[in-house]
Amino acid sequence: MKRILLRSGKSPYDVVPVERALHEDVFATNSGNLIFSDAAHKILETPRSQVVSNGITTRVADADRINSEYDAFVIPLANAFRPSFERQLERLTQLISKLKIPVVVPGVGAQTGVDYSADRLKPMQSTVYAFVSAVLDHSASIGVRGEFTERYLRDMGFRDVDVIGCPSMFLNGSRLVIREDGRELGPDSRIAVNGSHDAVRKHKLGQIIDRNHARYPHLRFIGQNLSDARQLHWRDLSHPNAAVTDIPTHPDHPMYGEGKVRVYIDPVTWMDDLRGFDFSFGSRIHGNIAALLAGTPATVLCGDSRTLELCRYFDIPHRMLSEVPADLDPADLHAAADFGPLTRGHRERFDRFMNFLDKNGLENTFTHGDGGAAFDKRMSKLAFPPGVRPWTGSDPATMAARMNWLQTQLTELTAENTRLKRKVQKNSALPVQRSTYQRARSVVGRPIKRALRPSR
Repeated sequence: MKRILLRSGKSPYDVVPVERALHEDVFATNSGNLIFSDAAHKILETPRSQVVSNGITTRVADADRINSEYDAFVIPLANAFRPSFERQLERLTQLISKLKIPVVVPGVGAQTGVDYSADRLKPMQSTVYAFVSAVLDHSASIGVRGEFTERYLRDMGFRDVDVIGCPSMFLNGSRLVIREDGRELGPDSRIAVNGSHDAVRKHKLGQIIDRNHARYPHLRFIGQNLSDARQLHWRDLSHPNAAVTDIPTHPDHPMYGEGKVRVYIDPVTWMDDLRGFDFSFGSRIHGNIAALLAGTPATVLCGDSRTLELCRYFDIPHRMLSEVPADLDPADLHAAADFGPLTRGHRERFDRFMNFLDKNGLENTFTHGDGGAAFDKRMSKLAFPPGVRPWTGSDPATMAARMNWLQTQLTELTAENTRLKRKVQKNSALPVQRSTYQRARSVVGRPIKRALRPSR
């Protein structure tokens, strides 16, 4: 049995209560991360391969243990080549450099503007170079998300670069079916919209959401940030994102009060809910990929290279966020969207991804297993928490669940604090042990001092 260590916030089989998920940040600040890590888990799990989640934290000291317990380390990444991720990239490089097993990166991306200028990435070029070099010392090639990242790495001199998109799009293998019934969107349509705080603050997405909130009674906003989820569940406004009051996850927004906002802890519940929608749009790439995987038509509003290069690679319908009007109607996006290139080219892109895995010595469930049937069956038997909803009521049931969790946390922290205090008191009571050097110095030092003392 080959054991594969996978960098992911949690295993797709882990059912984590909402309070604990938010407390431990199981999706590394963005729930979209779990869509591609869950897909990678499913794809790599075969009768001869066991996949184990490593968590997101990189511990260089774990290198020896990883070498002894695992046969490969797979690191799915999103827009990792960006300044705010540089420190994490450095730690990953340190860990990889100490590993003796294969290390495979399926689908990393560089983040800049839609003009594909790499100028803002120049200060971290040496960090990216060291990371890619370390990866290629342990694998046949590195998988990147699209055309911009490929050019970015080739300009540094790397040749073993494969454009493979993102593993998330291959969650269902070579099968990708988008529901198209020919009906136009209307007031009764269920529409999902998504977007980041930057898209709302710096672009016109906030206006677009507000105007369509008035047009479509069944519009729902789906957030992805940890701060979004904490605002919904706890009304926690301590994060800097709380300054953006025009986003529906903020308690002051009317969609919050109407309960028309969600954040999902698990991709399975996210996609299950999106199957009931007629259309999805917004600036979140994985928010719209979740819709496409559920068979729901979607259009991406691209505001940076990370979304644009994936849309171009997969032929996902998209528009430039800077070019759409503030009164944009999703009915127009829906009517103009052509999903033919996406679905017709999916098989070829799927085969390219499978070839990348083969080249790097990794089996996949679609070629070497049951096509993910066992994975899907196991997932269907698990009861995952529903999407996080806005906390708008004060009824005893909703209050009790939250208070019970807080009480449990208080009890556990009190017990841990007591244990640590006893440990400190015990250590304080022990006699101070002098080091060998200190003892030798006290013995040898006195005669020397006497010898050097001036004679009277």
